[in-house]
Amino acid sequence: MNRNKNNKIIISKLNLNLKDFSHKEFNINLNRVTFIFLVIFIIVILYSTRVIYLSSKTIQNHSYKTNKISRADITDRDGDFISKSVFTSNLGIDPKLVKDKKKLLLKLKYTFPDKDFIEIEKKLNGKKFFYIEKKLIPERYQQVKLLGEKSIRMEKKITRIYPDKHLFAHVVGQIDDDNVGISGIEKSFDKKLKDGRDKLILTLDKELQFIIRSELLNSQKIFKNVGGAGILMNINNGEILSLVSVPDFNLNSREDISNINYINRATKGVYELGSVFKSFTIAAGLNYDLISPNDIFLNLEKKLKCGGRTISEYDENLPKDLSVEDILIYSSNIGSVKIGQIIGQEKLKEFLEKIGILGQLNFDIKEIGKPLSFKWRECKLKTVSYGHGITTTPIQLAKGYAILANGGFDINPTLIKKKINNIKKKRILKKDVSSKLNKIFRKVVTQGTATLSDVEGYEVGGKTGTAQIVENGNYTKKKINTFASVFPSSDPKYVLVILLEDTKLSKDYVYKYRNKPGSYKGTPFNTAGWTSVEISGKIIDKIGPILATKY
Repeated sequence: MNRNKNNKIIISKLNLNLKDFSHKEFNINLNRVTFIFLVIFIIVILYSTRVIYLSSKTIQNHSYKTNKISRADITDRDGDFISKSVFTSNLGIDPKLVKDKKKLLLKLKYTFPDKDFIEIEKKLNGKKFFYIEKKLIPERYQQVKLLGEKSIRMEKKITRIYPDKHLFAHVVGQIDDDNVGISGIEKSFDKKLKDGRDKLILTLDKELQFIIRSELLNSQKIFKNVGGAGILMNINNGEILSLVSVPDFNLNSREDISNINYINRATKGVYELGSVFKSFTIAAGLNYDLISPNDIFLNLEKKLKCGGRTISEYDENLPKDLSVEDILIYSSNIGSVKIGQIIGQEKLKEFLEKIGILGQLNFDIKEIGKPLSFKWRECKLKTVSYGHGITTTPIQLAKGYAILANGGFDINPTLIKKKINNIKKKRILKKDVSSKLNKIFRKVVTQGTATLSDVEGYEVGGKTGTAQIVENGNYTKKKINTFASVFPSSDPKYVLVILLEDTKLSKDYVYKYRNKPGSYKGTPFNTAGWTSVEISGKIIDKIGPILATKY
């Protein structure tokens, strides 16, 4: 019994040991299999990584860069980006390196299903390098890297982007494919921008630029004018807060800037501007102590002969007796001629040269017009006195009015923000001339031809100008309507020039009285007083609070 019992115990232990051994053996085998799979997995991963690396390297080894220079950013006066450089990639193919064209076409069709592969196949059969796509999106860039084609070249490029698209088109300008500025600030400051170390800060204010551009575009809907320009400038330091020309273009889409429709009307446009010149005539008379605001011209004619032409009053109902300030308030042509004759040809020419009307302005961008030259004769003196037969640019007009209103000091219009430290100002006019003119400018708005710009609280002053457009050497019925305003007239800080080219009468536009209730429909006359002045009033109404709080 004992032997059998002992045998059972031994057998039992043996069975337990066998079971334990089998379990351990199974675990060992499982661990071996797991280890083998892990090794295989690691090898696969490493191989795949190697393939991807070699594929990308194949493309990278055949890539090249055309513009390694990063241009500096351009910002507005508040630091908001106007122009910025970013890296993009262009995809091209060298047909001479293609081994299997059919295989490559299949790969490309999978990656670029939207392309014209009939055209691509034609180019593949040629010998010249060609682009498939420029400015690749990141997803496509990664897909191309995995193709592993020696014929594919990835061209890294620095691309200029303009977040505001149209807003600063004429000011900022464009660059070409070689990263070279071809217009605007991009051209004028090409060397500095290529240096890339410091951003270029402009004097422009994005908020003000947006408002003025919007109203100029709105003017085209109302008066059907073919174009327009707006300049807002600080009259004491020449900083331009807004410079707009319409129509404009999207800087992110390359445009043919040689198209006459895209001319920068604010700086390059050369125009006869009409009665806005009467302010210069009166200013010259005051500066040379030849007239005073209260001097009265008695029994003024309604018409004068000038060569083979006749000079007449636009408003035949003007009184025969007009004071100097009345001549400006009610825009008398004949009165201005009389003042011009008192001043004389030599002195009037000298004065216009002093305030920068006749020559070409030295400015921050190359797109700057040059006033047309002419010979001074007796008849020319008469016409120039009231703004006929003399041309200038809107930016020069803004400079001239700034000098008239700022105490008589010379200023240089600028788009570049600078540190201004007690710069000694050059005096152009006698001390008291500006104060006399500002009082008259204010009356032009409250009593004269610019009442639609009388925005409450901003003491707007200025002068209107309506002129005929010259085409092929002849005057047409088309009009250039301009309003040069300064405000506040008691202590002028800003000049706003609004020019509308080839305006039309509007039958449907509703004019609202500014200082009393009520409104009226339809534009009665195609003059600055009913077009440019109206747009200026709307602009000042919107920018006035910004200027008052921000500056």
